[in-house]
Amino acid sequence: MIYVKAFVVGGIICTLVQIFLDHTKLMPGRVMVLLVITGVILGAAGIYEPLIKWAGCGASVPLSGFGYNLSKGVIEAVKEEGTIGLFKGGLKAAAAGTSSALIFSYLATLIFQPKMKK
Repeated sequence: MIYVKAFVVGGIICTLVQIFLDHTKLMPGRVMVLLVITGVILGAAGIYEPLIKWAGCGASVPLSGFGYNLSKGVIEAVKEEGTIGLFKGGLKAAAAGTSSALIFSYLATLIFQPKMKK
């Protein structure tokens, strides 16, 4: 049943974003930033964590899940280290995911030989 929950929640997030892209003049990069900010706000408000517990990867994989991860890291670091946690927490929480994305994308460029479009 967890796969169905993940599919439904991830699908709803993607559908809402696609509707937003189709009906506004915002560029995709700005919409992605809005997704991260939405995840940060919902994470800081305590709304996103129950969604992740219920839907699993359907809620944690989209960019809003990345924003939630950043806010969670900052909140935990501020509790442990004080004000310096504002600067360290988000980076520490998201380091593994960001590093793996960079490493695997680099490996993909070595394997598949990307070409510039003309």
